[in-house]
Amino acid sequence: MSERESMPCDVVIVGGGVAGLAAAIRLKQQNAELEVVLLEKGSEIGAHILSGAVVDPKALDELLPEWRDQDCPMAQTPVTDNWHWALSKGKKHDMPHAFMPPLMSNKGCYTGSLGNLCRWLAEQAEGLGVMVFPGFPAAEVLFDDNGAVAGVATQDMGVAADGSHKPDYQPGMEIQAKYTLFAEGARGNLTKQMKARFDLEADCEPQVYGLGIKELWDIDPAKHVPGRVIHTQGWPLSESGSWGGGFLYHQANNQVALGFVTALDYKNPYVRPYMEFQRWKHHPEMAAILEGGKRVAYGARAINEGGWQSVPRLAFPGGALIGCAAGFVNVPRIKGSHTAMKSGMLAAEAVAAALADGRGGAELMDYDAAVRSSWIADELKLVQNAEPAVAKFGEDFGTIIAGIDMWMRTLKIGLPISMKHHRDYEALQRADLYTPIDYPKPDGTLSFDRLTNVAFSFTNHAEDQPNHLKVEDPELQYESEYLTYAGPSQRYCPAGVYEWLKDEDTGKMKFQINSQNCVHCKTCDIKDPNQNIEWTTPEGGGGPNYPNM
Repeated sequence: MSERESMPCDVVIVGGGVAGLAAAIRLKQQNAELEVVLLEKGSEIGAHILSGAVVDPKALDELLPEWRDQDCPMAQTPVTDNWHWALSKGKKHDMPHAFMPPLMSNKGCYTGSLGNLCRWLAEQAEGLGVMVFPGFPAAEVLFDDNGAVAGVATQDMGVAADGSHKPDYQPGMEIQAKYTLFAEGARGNLTKQMKARFDLEADCEPQVYGLGIKELWDIDPAKHVPGRVIHTQGWPLSESGSWGGGFLYHQANNQVALGFVTALDYKNPYVRPYMEFQRWKHHPEMAAILEGGKRVAYGARAINEGGWQSVPRLAFPGGALIGCAAGFVNVPRIKGSHTAMKSGMLAAEAVAAALADGRGGAELMDYDAAVRSSWIADELKLVQNAEPAVAKFGEDFGTIIAGIDMWMRTLKIGLPISMKHHRDYEALQRADLYTPIDYPKPDGTLSFDRLTNVAFSFTNHAEDQPNHLKVEDPELQYESEYLTYAGPSQRYCPAGVYEWLKDEDTGKMKFQINSQNCVHCKTCDIKDPNQNIEWTTPEGGGGPNYPNM
């Protein structure tokens, strides 16, 4: 084995999303002399970033107050028009704004590409001296003799599928740091390890997730209303007893970002979140906007939906969780960028203070306390029962319960109740309890087959590399995931990664993994009924290459 080179620094940040970049910028604002390294697994900053997005600028205003005058792409399209529709098959029902708590307003928000915002933030970070390294996934956590986190090692490059070294082999590099901030986003591989090693979830509810699937369309300019924001709930998920909702945002340059979120606690193993999204586009209200337009990009990712009661302990010796690695999404608002950024800023301030006091490698309990006394906590506590209310009582009645709870909390008369969560994979039920769902065939105009759409994610992984999707027990996968649950992996994956195919030699069904298609959404890691699939980092730069998403 080749000896790995090492690079010392003050702080290493794992992940180039808004949380990691906000932390990097704030560190340099606190102390320009700090050596800050930011690692991003995508081929460039923004390549793996996917969101709606409607952004509350609260944290951005605190971080870079002049951002609107600094050519920030998010400033292009302020929200001007806000709609919420309850859909039934073929019809829509407007939900009056007067019924919604003030926190649900999008006044003062902006809609645009979160990936482009990250690219802009990276420019600001590099201008301050942050060392930004895209294409270098952190694959291993380093520890010191006392068990504190001491940095990370990047992924080896040039390893063949059989584990041998190819001619272009390069060992990973050890980034040795006094503090490591994990900003991997939802369900990060290293974050999972930190939660387990330091028992960070001992005093919180389990995290739960939704699968967000998105397309970007160029539409007829006559139909484009810059700044219009539309959210929907109800049909088509109401037909399968599942829940979630859709969004359609009119952004710059005659483009709309549209997508669909399916809560991953669904029971029916025959549900296909991808096909629910394709059906949704055929609703008359959606079709009227999209007809005559052209889809230009596609992608998917998991979204934290656990809310305040699922926030784990945030700090541990030598490191901390920030952003969606910790889970700060406000589910009713469908927003998490502002809370993610604020958490990164608070972590940076705690790190800078600790380093100034000579406390490298300590446990940043000041950061944990700062988050729990910040406006992040204030905001998330207002909505803490919204997701579990809908999950428990169903979308119709649950929405009413959630609305009442949010109003009561807004008026400071909320009941002292924090509803609980169950893990998403535990909700899945046996296939023999359900009838397979006959989804309409995509028409190639409004709706598309899965593999055709994956091509519009511009996903690529290096040929001949180890499979980054690990199946711990292949026999369990067959006996349980296939025989008991009818192979839901081939339906929940939005990229066609998993297939159950008949082996011509043995006649037995075999589990095929098309890892080249993987868009890094992490749904398999979340929804596999036996937790038998683990998502790990592939070779650097692999995965989607999202433009303007």
